[in-house]
Amino acid sequence: MQPIFPKSKSSWQPLLTGVVALSLGALAVSLPAVAQEPELEAGIHFYPDNLVVSRSLYNNNVNNVKIGALLPPNCANTVGPCVAAIDNGSYPFVFNNVTVDASFGITSKIYLDQVTPSGFLLDSLEVPNSSLRNIRSESNQLVTSFSSKSEIALNLSTDGKLLTFMGYVAPIDAIDVSNSNTPGAVDPSNPVGINYYRAVATVNRSGKFTFTETNAYSGNNGRAAILNNTRGADFFYTTGNAGNGANPQPNGIILGAGAQIIDPSKAPESFQTPTAPTPVASFSVTELGDKADKIGKDDNFRGLTIFNNVVYFTKGSGSNGVNTVYFIDTTGTACPKGVGVPAVGATLPISPLAYDAATLQTAGLPSNMCILAGFPTALAKTANPVAAPFGLWFANADTLYVTDEGDGFTGDTTLYTHAAAQTAAGIQKWIFNSSTQTWNLAYTLQNGLELGVPYTINKYPTGNNPVTNLPWAPATDGVRNITGQVDRSGTVTIYGITSTISGNGDTGADPNRLIAITDDLSNTEVAKAAKEKFHVIRKADFAEVFRGVSFTPGTK
Repeated sequence: MQPIFPKSKSSWQPLLTGVVALSLGALAVSLPAVAQEPELEAGIHFYPDNLVVSRSLYNNNVNNVKIGALLPPNCANTVGPCVAAIDNGSYPFVFNNVTVDASFGITSKIYLDQVTPSGFLLDSLEVPNSSLRNIRSESNQLVTSFSSKSEIALNLSTDGKLLTFMGYVAPIDAIDVSNSNTPGAVDPSNPVGINYYRAVATVNRSGKFTFTETNAYSGNNGRAAILNNTRGADFFYTTGNAGNGANPQPNGIILGAGAQIIDPSKAPESFQTPTAPTPVASFSVTELGDKADKIGKDDNFRGLTIFNNVVYFTKGSGSNGVNTVYFIDTTGTACPKGVGVPAVGATLPISPLAYDAATLQTAGLPSNMCILAGFPTALAKTANPVAAPFGLWFANADTLYVTDEGDGFTGDTTLYTHAAAQTAAGIQKWIFNSSTQTWNLAYTLQNGLELGVPYTINKYPTGNNPVTNLPWAPATDGVRNITGQVDRSGTVTIYGITSTISGNGDTGADPNRLIAITDDLSNTEVAKAAKEKFHVIRKADFAEVFRGVSFTPGTK
């Protein structure tokens, strides 16, 4: 598969091939990234059959945090308690502050890197943020939280013409934004005493952005979004988590968790007035016959995709609920006991989930989701082994690839050997059995992933982190977001973003990798799959992390 270049002289030379194309790509690396107001277009284009990787760069400024400063922000005016920062803003030491402030994070820039399928960087688009000269406080802007590892997943809209992702309407270098309240859903028991909207962004092939603010995901983060813009539809499906306070949670926290449906806005951010969150789906473990969890926490979703008019989610973190694969049942008939497969002829949801406000605090939202038959149904608090599903991608109606990011174990000096011994981490291949109407795990792709093998980062500290007494060097722990393609010969190519373990105070701050692997679509043999091998095609550098991966807008 080769990247497609334009034939217009406005941005590139015509008919670039071979060495000429590589030379131009090298030039693009040296060009400054471009950001713009939403009504303007950037000086770059995304071209079909390339990849887009979302990347974040921490502003390595010693003054971002002062040793002894009280955390979280404004904690003296919240339920507290306040703690003193133990490290300044220098990377990676700054993330040792997570060990005293569980909400710790610092907002950072988002870049959308266009790379070839072989990993060669063509150009980079900087999402508008407060560090740019033309961005004022009232300008459109969006950031992520370094080092929230489940953020800025990338997805194409249903018509394939727009990339969608989520972030925060906040300046860079702001502390603990990822656990802040949203302005319209304030939880008084949240120890983080600041409020920021979350927002969904779209960007087209010309680099033109739109931003839609939301009060959803108060106390936590929005993670992924897909714009449904076909057959007259025009709304986002989003996924994430809400809540950073005590139980019971306010109505706005319960309503703003998990799966949301959001109407896009064409207005500048400064003119938007988001209303209450609008959930589109929910799941409760009571559907499985289990005792009810903390209201809203069964909906701590991460991965998101659409296939054959069905919206799918993954849950892979938190002690509540079931870490597994879910789908929205718009027919009400697919899973009377919480487990099933989508009904034939099911349609995508088009409106928010109806609920009874009088019972929201006691019963939560009504359940209209199912666990996909064949996937785990054990409660996260008792599951053995631990399941940590993250990204998911359908190669066809009978083949589903699901990533597992690993269990994240950093409890002692065995962290590397523990990671290497995992059997579920990597990319799992699931095959649908039409006779039994269930999905079955065929095998897990791990060869070449180098689970638990530490690697070096330029300018990174060596030896052990004195705060954790564990080695600084990161090692791969599993895989998070993925995308893929199937060629005419039945060869599947999958691209993914790795997760890490290390002695860093927050492993989400570790520079990670973009990897690729090929698989035979028809294969179900473990021995044959074991010969397939991951390859690293791009490495994050000092103070960088990769988060999402997608094909470029317009890719068929």
